[in-house]
Amino acid sequence: MTTLHAPVTTDATADDDLSVWPASTVRLAHGDLAVGGVPLTEIAERFGTPAYLIDEGDVRERCRTYLHAFPDAEVHYAAKAFLCRAMAHWVAQEGLGLDVCSAGELELAVTTGFPVERIVLHGNAKSPHDLQAALRLGVGRIVIDSASEIARLAAAVPPGSRQKVMVRVVPGIAAGGHAKIRTGTDDKKFGLSITDGSAQHAIARIIGQPGLELTGLHCHLGSQITTDKPFIAAVRRLVGLMARIKDQHGLTLPELNLGGGHGIAYRPGEEALDITTLARKVRAELIESCAAAGLTVPKLLIEPGRAIAGPAGVALYRVLAVKRTAGRTFVAVDGGMSDNPRPALYGVRYVPRLIGRHSTVASAPVTVVGRHCEAGDVLASDIELPGDVRPGDILGVPVAGAYHLSMASGYNLVGRPPVVAVTDGHARLLVRRESLEDFRSRDVGL
Repeated sequence: MTTLHAPVTTDATADDDLSVWPASTVRLAHGDLAVGGVPLTEIAERFGTPAYLIDEGDVRERCRTYLHAFPDAEVHYAAKAFLCRAMAHWVAQEGLGLDVCSAGELELAVTTGFPVERIVLHGNAKSPHDLQAALRLGVGRIVIDSASEIARLAAAVPPGSRQKVMVRVVPGIAAGGHAKIRTGTDDKKFGLSITDGSAQHAIARIIGQPGLELTGLHCHLGSQITTDKPFIAAVRRLVGLMARIKDQHGLTLPELNLGGGHGIAYRPGEEALDITTLARKVRAELIESCAAAGLTVPKLLIEPGRAIAGPAGVALYRVLAVKRTAGRTFVAVDGGMSDNPRPALYGVRYVPRLIGRHSTVASAPVTVVGRHCEAGDVLASDIELPGDVRPGDILGVPVAGAYHLSMASGYNLVGRPPVVAVTDGHARLLVRRESLEDFRSRDVGL
């Protein structure tokens, strides 16, 4: 365990904005920061770099914020953002459910004792193993994403049993921070279209299956959405479809799942979705739309992932090289696209910060790059760092809790970084660093 002893200081400049760092972040002497009461330099020295830390208290508080904002809804943490056994344990303790996309995520959660009835299985291409694991363990709901899944799932349900299912529908709403993370339109691989009738046809087939119990509709519009308007539009369209289901089949669906995709700020000044406002407006629209359609108001489900894990995480890197070329300075660190592919995939912009050394040299524009054999291995382009940044320095990257390690790879056999939890002045290892022995043990032939 690591305990904080360093004094808090005010040697930071007035424009030293920590607004996107975990809420527990405080400034220490000599340019260091503490998160969860633990100095970042101590994390780097004890656990090495690259390393990821996650503020347990921040995660728990964000879970509570959702439950307070949506008191009548089921809140399910989206495991794809980041999952380990500790994370599953925290969200379970806070009263959230879990949204998983594979047998791997499902079985890892179950090993923590996560209540399986509070788990929802998603996926646009679920394997037979995924479905078998879900049925064997008894997940609360399975979200059907394609017509072919209906027959496969119905055939796998044990005789005399019924599996609760939802249908992921495509409402035809474009929303999200990048084209690659917009999922609510007909030109994407997810869900069944309302426009072309695919959703209605699938619903009719499900109703005819004795082993399947249709509990509601599901949609996920995209990721990094920072305005409530797309969610309000989705409520209207899904309630309209629920009204048609009642008229055609005499079935009143008791649940409506609006998915997640709630946007957060990665850089100071960026827009983030206001969760309290979203909850109020969604609830009002749901009540109004159902009243107009003559429907009982269904139970609302939501699935935040990034908004819970993202702001609670910090990535720590050590500078390996500084290279100055004509018109550009590259600062190369000991991680990169193998532990954070998001800048290469989506052009995401971060604000790394020098940790553990208070420089008096004026800042200068640099590009922070990774160690991998790709020109696109860039973590942060044209950001300001002290002009004397040098090998051995530590850089901290905030808002690193979501879609970093969950999307990490084994590129160049570098090995994925460890995950360290910090809380109340203590640090503990949650996930160890991937080692050469891990790679060797999987390589079984010559």
